[in-house]
Amino acid sequence: MRVKRRIWATAAVATTAVAGVLVFEGVTGTSDVPDDLGSSSGPAQTEVHRSALKVSKDGASATLRQDDSEPFSMLGVTWTDPSAKITGTVEARTRSVPSGDWSAWLPIDTEVDGRTEAGRPGTRGTTEPRWVGLSDGVEVRVTSGGGTSAGLPAGLRLDTVDPGRAGSAPIAYAVDATDEPTAEPTDTTTESASPSAEPTEAPTEETTPPATEEPGTSAPVDPSPTTDPGSASPPAPSESPSATAEPTATLPPPLPSTAPKPPIVSRAGWNADESLNDESPDYMDTVKAVFVHHTAQTNTYSCADSAAIVRGLHAYHVQSNGWKDLGYNFIVDKCGTVFEGRKGGVDRAVLGAHTYGFNRETAGIAVIGLYTDSAAATAATTAVARVAAWKLGQYGVSPSGTATLTAGANGTNHAGKAFTGGTAYPFAAVSGHRDGYNTECPGTKLYAQLPTIRGYAAGPVTGLAVKSVTGAVLSGTSYYTKADITVGWSATTPAVLVTKYELLVDGKPVATAPGSATSAKATLAVGTHKVQVRATHQSGKTSVSAAATVVADRTAPAFSTKPNLSLRTGTVSTTAVPLTLKWKASDAVQLRDVRLTAPVARTYGPTVTSASHTAKSAVATTWKMTAYDRAGNSLAASVAGTPVILQETSATKSGTWSSRSSSSYLGGKSYSSGTRNAALTWTFTGRSAAWVVSRASTSGQAYVYVDGVKAATVDLKSSTTKYRQAIWTKSWSASAKHTVKIVVVGTSGRPTVTTDGLVYIK
Repeated sequence: MRVKRRIWATAAVATTAVAGVLVFEGVTGTSDVPDDLGSSSGPAQTEVHRSALKVSKDGASATLRQDDSEPFSMLGVTWTDPSAKITGTVEARTRSVPSGDWSAWLPIDTEVDGRTEAGRPGTRGTTEPRWVGLSDGVEVRVTSGGGTSAGLPAGLRLDTVDPGRAGSAPIAYAVDATDEPTAEPTDTTTESASPSAEPTEAPTEETTPPATEEPGTSAPVDPSPTTDPGSASPPAPSESPSATAEPTATLPPPLPSTAPKPPIVSRAGWNADESLNDESPDYMDTVKAVFVHHTAQTNTYSCADSAAIVRGLHAYHVQSNGWKDLGYNFIVDKCGTVFEGRKGGVDRAVLGAHTYGFNRETAGIAVIGLYTDSAAATAATTAVARVAAWKLGQYGVSPSGTATLTAGANGTNHAGKAFTGGTAYPFAAVSGHRDGYNTECPGTKLYAQLPTIRGYAAGPVTGLAVKSVTGAVLSGTSYYTKADITVGWSATTPAVLVTKYELLVDGKPVATAPGSATSAKATLAVGTHKVQVRATHQSGKTSVSAAATVVADRTAPAFSTKPNLSLRTGTVSTTAVPLTLKWKASDAVQLRDVRLTAPVARTYGPTVTSASHTAKSAVATTWKMTAYDRAGNSLAASVAGTPVILQETSATKSGTWSSRSSSSYLGGKSYSSGTRNAALTWTFTGRSAAWVVSRASTSGQAYVYVDGVKAATVDLKSSTTKYRQAIWTKSWSASAKHTVKIVVVGTSGRPTVTTDGLVYIK
């Protein structure tokens, strides 16, 4: 019985078997965890389908189209000679299973060196594998850079990879029981669990390479599969794959690290098919540096597919490249999940195949994605930094330091620097693939992020700054509070790399918070303090923010001059008597403002000591004020007053006065006199008084006497006619009985004085 088509489902349950067909019902559900992670159902079966490309008659191009291929999610092009290069272009387009649509032509990176794991039979030259998602159709085109047959290596073929799926979320197969097995096309082969299943190709296209240098060592390596220098005994067949190999007589225990170990999905966790490669891993004495890579050539993948992508890389490296195992030691997805790469134990110095010429004494960390034009997400760079810090920390290497590596082969890097096998060269402890090999990897944008990754990994915490002091008011460069504050901060170093934060007051810790925290509380003693935040990086290095000045003040302001009312000059009416509200407030630290809350609301600055207002006559009004300091301490004070209008008829007259009537006068009437020494006298009990008059260009002058003493000579003349004008005022510190007398001067040519009464505040 032949499987015709593979159907993917998030979950499925076999419910019925009818006429030889298995029927599955989908079970819906959601999860933030990738479906393939943590499955206990065992390895997923991967398959690699191989199809020879058709080379044009002139040898300048090669193509292949399959409209109904076996399902796959990753592809690449390989060729016989691992040292050969495609100088032209490789492109592919695929048909999506979910949509049925064909993609645009996708470029396939050709910078991989097939000799990255040399000295092995069957290694091939390859492109970088590209993740395309679940597909069932493919078209490939290859062109030579020089336009001649010499530009295309021999043995070109397309390898498509089906990464399989874990049993916890099974693949549902629609099986037609009437179908009998049929032969595959002669140009296509399928390789699954057994790594020994090689495609049938002409002997001239696939030859065993001669003994050569293992990249990363100057010693020649016998290509025989029995040669595995430095390796330990393989795990027993019954041993389940794990992130840590058990110590043996030839394998010492793993070394502790100066940095904490990040969470890592083991090979069992991503359902590695360990039957693909049963060779023992090679171990090194140390790890001096890590090389950062990018892989899979797409950023649009879902992190739920990351485990499948890792399985695809595993199958491609082993069954297409011909390597002994997945080349990278660690793989990181864009969401920051770290996957174990080459087997042997993540906490061991496992020899990988990732940087031609510099595999030895290094580890390879690959980020799933393409970072030529776009930067890697912070989650990914943080994960790379955590792995680098932990792995280098096992061997006492600072991620911000340098390392001396010996080239295992001749070569050049992206900058044009030449390497000679057997010669030592300096490298940054965290380097990019392009530093050791002529490639764009890990992409221009990710390469530019390496200084940030080094800083994340090595520490200290950077960008640390106090951002807010809640419970305090900022004035200028200082904060003011009564006592309790919450200090907020920020840092550019990701929280997962921070061990703790400490809130410092005058250099002493008063609160400790975890690395995930962004604030802490403190109660301050009265006085001026320097408040800082100290961060401890996972490396143990510390950094301290700039200090914020915080003043703790619990003393309320004071009114050195209590609020008081006085009449002022201006137009008088029964609904609006002009007056001045005066006060003077102060604070031992810093006065913030003074607020009038009744009968109207106003806010005055700390230096303001008076304000003009009006009040209704014959109505008692309370003026309420509150003084606030910067810390929020306050003091309230008030003053009450009633403006009273005394008509001229209530005055004691002497001399000749005439009465005038007009709606412009207070009460509709006023007194006028041009007789020298004519006088009006008012007696009242109050604390402020104002004489009200009418003014014109012909108005004369008058003397004003207060309590029998001459106080002023007032000239009523005005270029424009004005009514109900408070022209003269007098105030006292307290309410008392007073007498105000006005006397006509009899000014020559303009002797007349018109009076409209007297106003006082009681």
